[in-house]
Amino acid sequence: MFDMKRREFTTLPGVAAIAARVQQPVCQIIQSHETSRDRRHVMQSTQSRRRFLATLSSAGAAGLIGARNSFAQEAPPETTVLRLPKISRTICGAPVAVADELLRAEGFTDIRYVPTDTGAMGAQLAARGEVDFDNTNTVVVVIMIEAGERITMLGGLHIGCYELFAHEGIRGIRDLKDKTLGVPHLGSGAHLLASGMAAYVGLDPAKDIRWVVNSSISAMELFANGKIDAFLGFPPEPQELRARNIGHVILNTTRDRPWSQYFCCTLLGNRDFVHRHPVATKRALRAILKATDFCASEPARAAQITVDRGFTGRYDYVLQMLKEIPYAKWREYEPEDSLRFHSLRLREAGLIKSAPNKIIADGTDWRFFNELKRELKG
Repeated sequence: MFDMKRREFTTLPGVAAIAARVQQPVCQIIQSHETSRDRRHVMQSTQSRRRFLATLSSAGAAGLIGARNSFAQEAPPETTVLRLPKISRTICGAPVAVADELLRAEGFTDIRYVPTDTGAMGAQLAARGEVDFDNTNTVVVVIMIEAGERITMLGGLHIGCYELFAHEGIRGIRDLKDKTLGVPHLGSGAHLLASGMAAYVGLDPAKDIRWVVNSSISAMELFANGKIDAFLGFPPEPQELRARNIGHVILNTTRDRPWSQYFCCTLLGNRDFVHRHPVATKRALRAILKATDFCASEPARAAQITVDRGFTGRYDYVLQMLKEIPYAKWREYEPEDSLRFHSLRLREAGLIKSAPNKIIADGTDWRFFNELKRELKG
């Protein structure tokens, strides 16, 4: 049975306001027991580090690490300490997982990883100054910028990764009218993105969709058990649903326009860090973008490194994802276009009030990304 009482979530800044704008009561499904999660973290071993260096060598280290003269004239980073989120439930940020040695080549000697569940949580850590950089969904960035959080969007990482699954009888987004759609919580990346999708085809996401938020059972499992009609997932969830032959995909943001034309996941930094440490910011961004190229050129090795370093335990899902998402195409898209597009969708959905130009003016800095596009020519 569905409990139709409203439940507000405060995971992201501004989420309470978002929940208040959702007029349709949220379906909340509660289970009495919590499923235990494996919290084990695999420490990076000397063997893993040697494997990574050997991988770079066989893949053409000069191209990935870059000839030293490409940035020899730059000053050293203002700080040698760098803090990054270690996201346990999201694997599309694989470039961050494999960037360690590239970051060390840029002069960072003390690289610290802060465990968190999702990219949205990582963005909060960045806003609070607990990590220096993060990669997360563009729609989350829009919400946080409007809320005045201390983040700066720096560039794009990749397109795609979200897939909208449905059961029989649902062939497109318009068919979701009066149907149940599962998301982690109101204000999550999945909720914001699905709201924008609904508004784009003329639905009112607050009234036309019955949002189901998970408590002790994940939204994916509710979908798998046939208790909800649709589910918007991101890696490794789509990979798992396909492996279990559950549902069918009605929208894939890696392939389907217009969603496939804009960055899904973007790179952001703590605003104060970016302001105080411009050289370190560019060097860190360069390392992550080179790691993105590495994920595209050597997916099998990148997947193994991601597993070795304890970011995930499923090599097969990471490898499948790395082959599906076009990581190498980050140079072909403009982060400002992506921010503008998603800002318009969220505004149509009634989830933000700011115009795209204000979002862009308040929370972006494209200098480093544009410089690196010219420097790291594919």
